[in-house]
Amino acid sequence: MAIGSLAAFWVVSFLLVVTPGADWAYAISAGLRYRSVLPAVGGLLAGYVVITLVVAGGAAALLARTPGALGVLTLAGAAYLGWLGLSTIVRPPTPQAASDAPTGSWAAQLGRGVAVSGLNPKALLLFLALLPQFTDPHGTWPAAVQIATLGGMHMLSCAVVYTGVGSGSRAILRTRPAAARAVSRFSGVAMTLISVGLVAEQVLRLRPA
Repeated sequence: MAIGSLAAFWVVSFLLVVTPGADWAYAISAGLRYRSVLPAVGGLLAGYVVITLVVAGGAAALLARTPGALGVLTLAGAAYLGWLGLSTIVRPPTPQAASDAPTGSWAAQLGRGVAVSGLNPKALLLFLALLPQFTDPHGTWPAAVQIATLGGMHMLSCAVVYTGVGSGSRAILRTRPAAARAVSRFSGVAMTLISVGLVAEQVLRLRPA
């Protein structure tokens, strides 16, 4: 792959990663709730691994052409984001001392992260539209390998940014419980609004022209 294509993709990818969304909201929540953000961030990355493999395997294009399949995926992702957002609003996490912070289940944190990123149909469509544009059909690497490489670059940016967001939220808000609750509730509202937007989009698509 050409260095220019890799650099161009990294710029676009990084701009998308630094734009706040559901991933940011979950990273902030994990940073305030747990001792370490690594399980949560690992889950987010694992979700993108799944999407990258789906796109590389060509299944995403098939999914996009299957009537109703993407709608079901959208509603499933919206329902999970809505539940996570409302739970965060009702029980906003606040930073605690390292010795008092709950460790929680690493598997549960990982699973939530996978669901947040892996069940996001917007991410699936974004990868479907974005990754192939930066591949070289005449290159020496197979298209699937090129897509996997680009997906890996995106996940590297995600790892750095989301770890910084989660750890930074805990460090900055450690001594500000009121501000921490406000930020947590804002994150919950963001996830809930994304959920409502996804559902509304599906309802509008079902309306007759």
